Amino acid sequence: MTISFKDKVAIVTGAGGGLGREYALELARRGAKVVVNDLGGSRDGTGHSDMALQVVEEIERAGGEAVSNGGSVTDYEQMEKMVADAKQKWGGVHVLINNAGVLRDKTFAKMTPEDFEFVLKVHLTGSAFVTKACWETMREQAYGRILMTASSTGLFGNFGQANYGAAKLGLAGLTKTLQLEGGKYNIKVNTLSPVAGTRMTEDLFPEQAFKLFAPENVVPAALYLVSEDAPTNAIVGAGGGGYHSAWVMMNDAVWLPEAERTVEGFAAHWAEISAQNNLVAPNSGAEQSGAILKAMQKVMGDAAPQSTRG
Repeated sequence: MTISFKDKVAIVTGAGGGLGREYALELARRGAKVVVNDLGGSRDGTGHSDMALQVVEEIERAGGEAVSNGGSVTDYEQMEKMVADAKQKWGGVHVLINNAGVLRDKTFAKMTPEDFEFVLKVHLTGSAFVTKACWETMREQAYGRILMTASSTGLFGNFGQANYGAAKLGLAGLTKTLQLEGGKYNIKVNTLSPVAGTRMTEDLFPEQAFKLFAPENVVPAALYLVSEDAPTNAIVGAGGGGYHSAWVMMNDAVWLPEAERTVEGFAAHWAEISAQNNLVAPNSGAEQSGAILKAMQKVMGDAAPQSTRG
């Protein structure tokens, strides 16, 4: 089976180089009309260049269709115009890959509030702005595929990247709500956690590892997650030819009788509360309260409220 993007219009942010460039090129090879968005700055978000135009020219030389866009994901009006221009030219927007990003790494002790806020604004708020600009179009056409770019730093932490980690885990949370709200409109939303050798990571990898983790190795996961038959609400890691899934999990709730609901009572049950057994990956936040009601029923029986967990 060949996965095609024929008759689909795709927007890829941060597509002037690295992962975004590879996504744009492969989408075009598979028939998509592509908006190549890139402000063109350095990895700390400063400066400008014509990187997006170069990718468009590469796509056109291969026989594909693309346009460049130099708007900033942090400017909602610019993102609205980008979407409006794509609709006017090609009739819709079907695929969005939120890939734009910056790094301003420092330990939290040395990080300025401005550096913290700026990284969140580009990654988290920027992804929300572009998604919002596309959202109504996707609802109207009853079709949308959206990919958020998270990171192992957001999912699991990394020294010196408090701003980046906070933004990236926020994107996983944004995915989880949007996939619920978009479900009845055939809008599927997923999260990708890539490991790739790009200008964002070139001084973090040894040379041999940098080559091993070439961006094209992430493309299969990214494009599947925005394809017609994509899942929704998935968190997928990809890099160097290895692929895995990740989940936000919880264990069974431990219900404490009223007399034990003290700091000391909680401490006494901590081993049970923190045990990694009977883990489940909830599909919505409502399942947390459902798990507590279920634990209550085990203790109280018919006297407990009825669980709504389904």
